[in-house]
Amino acid sequence: MAIRKEDDREAQEAGSGAAAKAVLSVAPARGETRGVALVLHGGTANSYEFVRGRHLSPARMVPFAQTLRARGGLHGLSVWTLRNRYRGWNGADMSPVQDARWALSHIRREHPDLPVYLLGHSMGGLTALCVADDPQVRAVVALAPWLNRDTPVQRVAGRRVLIVHGTEDRWTSPSNSLAYARRPKGVAESVDYVSLTGAGHFMVRRLGLWNSLASGYILDAFADDSGAEVQRSREAFRTLLPAARASLPVVL
Repeated sequence: MAIRKEDDREAQEAGSGAAAKAVLSVAPARGETRGVALVLHGGTANSYEFVRGRHLSPARMVPFAQTLRARGGLHGLSVWTLRNRYRGWNGADMSPVQDARWALSHIRREHPDLPVYLLGHSMGGLTALCVADDPQVRAVVALAPWLNRDTPVQRVAGRRVLIVHGTEDRWTSPSNSLAYARRPKGVAESVDYVSLTGAGHFMVRRLGLWNSLASGYILDAFADDSGAEVQRSREAFRTLLPAARASLPVVL
């Protein structure tokens, strides 16, 4: 059963969302915790409307969190799912970045020194890349992320990064994602970019492949960092994305 953690920060005055609170849902590892995955949802450019569980952006990430729990929980992976306060990025406020930093502070409090793996979609993908400089983060998966030429790459220094984008995305830019993936060479530990033929922004088409790539990448990094015995998941992932990969992009 998931454990619910309420936002313990003081409410901020921010339009209609002044009383909004972020929520963390934690699926604990079975037995000793050896790593933590943090799942981040998407949103919109500008909105201080509350995020509710029934909204599609957080609901879209539920299958990903469930897969990580099913495949990693037995081996010591705890899965934390963040529901942001507000639906929007909100310019200089970068509201979801504040919320992700808050979530990471809770992880650090409960699991100091354990590796952390970030998984985000759309705005959540941008958020994940922006908070990858947290000292516990080891790997980032950004699905159809919302990126541009100004998205910083120094924050992924020393991290493993996977970006997955559908060729038919009309909400965020596959070309911006590919350009970003080519920028951190020599900065990140590794960067992979997968182009999913025929897939759109909301991951409805080829959902199983989106999920297999995301969970496989995180579990592969988790196994490297912790020694967890997730061989079946690693082998399945390697059939999709072999260790000896060609130059970007990988087209599936």
